[in-house]
Amino acid sequence: MSVIRVLGGAVLGLAASIAFADDPDQAIRATLTKLQPNMPIEAIAESPMTGLYQVHLKGGRLLYASADGQFLMQGNLYQFKGNDAVNLTRQAESKGVAKEINSIPTSEMVVFSPKEPAKAHITVFTDTDCGYCQKLHSEVPELNRRGIEVRYVAFPRQGLESHGYNTLVSVWCAKDRQAAMNQAKSRQELPAATCDNPVAKQYELGQMIGVNGTPAIVMGNGELIPGYQPAPELAKAALEAK
Repeated sequence: MSVIRVLGGAVLGLAASIAFADDPDQAIRATLTKLQPNMPIEAIAESPMTGLYQVHLKGGRLLYASADGQFLMQGNLYQFKGNDAVNLTRQAESKGVAKEINSIPTSEMVVFSPKEPAKAHITVFTDTDCGYCQKLHSEVPELNRRGIEVRYVAFPRQGLESHGYNTLVSVWCAKDRQAAMNQAKSRQELPAATCDNPVAKQYELGQMIGVNGTPAIVMGNGELIPGYQPAPELAKAALEAK
């Protein structure tokens, strides 16, 4: 269950039911455990704002809480520096996403690399049945020409019982994954293939970091861009984010 859904209806009535605790970590964990027993908490620490604590969840998501655990908030925390507003939440979440994405071995991806050493890379959560994923894939040669390595991970939008899931499994289990991806993105049926594969694991990871559609593009610094972007704009963003 996503954190957003959990917090959507539960927090308002929670304040009176959580006992005060002297230890902020303990108090905040008690609150979150009451909301969702298996909430994947990685760390709790003081935020840059005095009196507010930030809860790091597995996958990079961030929540905020009062020291006594009686108040929870999900949203963006900004810091104003002169005339600029810095989104501290986005910065912290991007670091968490980058950590998760960079932990995926490239051997578990379908990778399209430039002929010359790559200047930057993007990681794309993809579904072979997705029209905009197909459009983005048609521009992979242009991205490669601009020095961008494209790393695909699987995200079957319709779930693990869908046609897209079966096709993605066939891609990952093919002897030549690149050729199989090209074929699938050209709307050609692939020979069914099965093997030990990371498709379900990558789908779960996508959900955990906030992917809810495809293509979802993760920059080298963990910034998540939802939806298709033309190759020139995407290459520019990738180079700026490396």
